[in-house]
Amino acid sequence: MKTVLLTLLAVAWLSTAAMAGSINIADRGAKGDGRTDNTAIIQQALRDCRQGTLIIPAGNFLTGPLTLPSDIRIYLEFGATLTGIADMSRYPRPAHGAPALISAAGASNITLCGEGTIDGQGHHANFQLGDDSKTGAIRPMLLHFENCRHIEVKDLHIRNAAYWVQKYEGCDDVSLRGLKVYSHGNFNNDGIDISGSANVIISDCNIDTDDDALCLKSEISASCENIVISNCLLRSNCNALKFGTGSYSGFKNITVSNIAIHKASEENRRHWKQSFPWMGITADTSVIAGIALEVVDGGSMDQVIISGVTMQDVQTPIFIRLGDRKKGPGNTVSTLKNVVISNIIARSVSRLSSCISGIPGHPVENISISHVRIFAPGGATATDETNIPENIQCYPENRMFNSILPASAFYIRHAKNISLEDVQVHTLEPDARKPFLLDDVGSFEARRCRLNDVIIEAEEIQQVRR
Repeated sequence: MKTVLLTLLAVAWLSTAAMAGSINIADRGAKGDGRTDNTAIIQQALRDCRQGTLIIPAGNFLTGPLTLPSDIRIYLEFGATLTGIADMSRYPRPAHGAPALISAAGASNITLCGEGTIDGQGHHANFQLGDDSKTGAIRPMLLHFENCRHIEVKDLHIRNAAYWVQKYEGCDDVSLRGLKVYSHGNFNNDGIDISGSANVIISDCNIDTDDDALCLKSEISASCENIVISNCLLRSNCNALKFGTGSYSGFKNITVSNIAIHKASEENRRHWKQSFPWMGITADTSVIAGIALEVVDGGSMDQVIISGVTMQDVQTPIFIRLGDRKKGPGNTVSTLKNVVISNIIARSVSRLSSCISGIPGHPVENISISHVRIFAPGGATATDETNIPENIQCYPENRMFNSILPASAFYIRHAKNISLEDVQVHTLEPDARKPFLLDDVGSFEARRCRLNDVIIEAEEIQQVRR
């Protein structure tokens, strides 16, 4: 009887210690040799470590998919690596979306932090299944939080995803700080995706990815709302800072500040210069758009402020698009209004200029752009295409009109209440296009704007009346 009592007391003590203290996975038998499958050991440790800290020590710990519970802190020590098993059969496709190496659904109070690394082995041959938009292959993400609250991810190295690096969908109160993201091993390697989440802070992150670096989406019946992004370095072969493409509900009350943008460290599959010679791209590696604001699925974009952005190696500095790719939940057409962009320095490497574009009957509204310096190659001729197609339902991208645009600085169409102030454009070669071309634009104002240090007069602004 005494022995049984002592055993029960020991079990109770260990349970309390796990709840209030920490568990080191090595103490549970996990091996950091890069070969042993530690999935079962780590998952059990996660279950046992309620209200405590799960420690991943130095070593290379191979694992399959892990599900995080509520009320837990996972700490990766310096020299620790969680490596995803490179076997598609270990990542069964869920009812919707994509699988993930580390996931949580409906959970709360989760912290994932430390000086260690999460590596998805996305470069592995088993994951080389092509772009999902063309093949339908659904490869695993690294991190996926769905309908979670109070999530913090900080200071980690997150590398080599087989698909998107990390997605936060339908979440509330998310903090992403000090992340070092590097992923060039596969298609669809977005750095950070926020979808339909609210009360999000992203700061001090260094992101270097093949696909979009930092992307806000609205793929569910919830908006991206109350979001602050600051002090980040974004490197991408696609778009650096992007809102969209998924935009069913929309984006509201968002600020972005102090961002540096330039080309990615690797260019393994895009080859923009060779693929689209008509764009006049002058660099072998480039970013599609520095800032891409896109709402095309029936949602709304409202109250967005972007300030203090430097960018180089970009094809198009600013791309703003309201389209009608899909109708929203209420069979609605998208709206885009009340956007302020200021204090931008951009070095462009193509003739595809900045664009603000709505569609007939649905204008982009109330856009203010000020204190902008754009350095562009120039070299376009007056005979370049001016009859730009609407392409109302097309996927939004800077090259969606299949032609360079008939303006050297900003092409603006189907818009109203547009203000440009202190926008200065410098072209390396003479450019025969007007600096601004307005097509179906109501209430436009340009103040103190210059082209190659010469004030842009009213007669130099081309207007197309409908």
